[in-house]
Amino acid sequence: MTAVALHHVQDGPRDAPALLLGGSLGTDARMWDDQVPALAATHRVIRFDHRGHGASPVPPGPYAIEDLGRDVLALLDRLGLERVSYAGLSIGGMVGMWLAANAPERVDRLVLLCTSARLPPASAWEERAAAVLQAGTVAAVADTVLARWLTPDYAAAHGDVAARLRAMLVAQPPDGYAGCCRAIAAMDLRASLPRITAPTLVIAGAQDPATPPDHGRAIAAAIDGARLEVLSPAAHLANVERADAVSALMTEHLDASTARWRPSDELYDAGMRARREVLGDEHVDRVTAQATAFTAPFQEFITRFAWGGVWTREGLDRRTRSAITLAVLTALGREHELAMHVRAARRNGLSDEEIGEVLLHTAVYAGVPAANRAFAIAQDVLREDATPR
Repeated sequence: MTAVALHHVQDGPRDAPALLLGGSLGTDARMWDDQVPALAATHRVIRFDHRGHGASPVPPGPYAIEDLGRDVLALLDRLGLERVSYAGLSIGGMVGMWLAANAPERVDRLVLLCTSARLPPASAWEERAAAVLQAGTVAAVADTVLARWLTPDYAAAHGDVAARLRAMLVAQPPDGYAGCCRAIAAMDLRASLPRITAPTLVIAGAQDPATPPDHGRAIAAAIDGARLEVLSPAAHLANVERADAVSALMTEHLDASTARWRPSDELYDAGMRARREVLGDEHVDRVTAQATAFTAPFQEFITRFAWGGVWTREGLDRRTRSAITLAVLTALGREHELAMHVRAARRNGLSDEEIGEVLLHTAVYAGVPAANRAFAIAQDVLREDATPR
């Protein structure tokens, strides 16, 4: 089947790592409203409507999970995105598994929520599709579906949320809903799960009657290194009922894809230029590549405020700043950065003799032992750099 042009909504910085969100059967992009504020802080969040849902086209059915997956690949191509992270719930998770197994080069990290690799019996899905088509509206199955989406206690306490979800459900095109029901009826992704190499988080709802936790456990067991989290209380739309918990789990899992990203701004960009000019591309590339979710905020901080806020100021030239830096590092005994700044000083125009003069001057005011150690470190660096390679 030919891919369709999926309707999609984008939030967050356009230069951030991309994250696609695929929703449940019977929902549209609004299903993820509670997750967007947290995820869009560090990601270019792209919510899409499956074919036959929301504002996406409704081609003749029945559909297959592969059809829905190829729609997503076509969306990535249209947006010029080579590699993305993907999170999907229910049928959105089934699409995610198909993508990660069949187009692994396109999927960075994967989150699978309240989903299954196989969801029998097929006859139940055929009956649901037939009921919707016969009635001409998804309202024919709304009560049954809503009872699966939310736990009874949550639905009773949050009538406004239940009403909003029901309105979303019954607004879906019956032909599209039925087509996706038949895609689930024919689906069996179990054999493809071991091919998934993307780091995977599986989230299940303890009270989910549609895709009980055992389905999540089976997925996690089949994907090498996958992590399983079971939330309680939570039914099928765990991202609605346990919005904060799901957002936190997703953010934690997806952090690795944002470790090397930071918001673009003039101060940061100026700092990165200065940092590369003073310390060299090799050093900066190495530090950037080694950044983790834990260390990335510090790397952003020093690039923006130390390099962008101080090293770029016009009050002192870089030769002088290098001389001051060598003196301070020597005086404070910051040996782990001294060698780096000896090289930086040479890059900024100080000769070997001038570096020695700085250290000699520092010995008078900071102490001979500190300067003695600094001379030894500097001499090693200067000899190493002078050695032909």
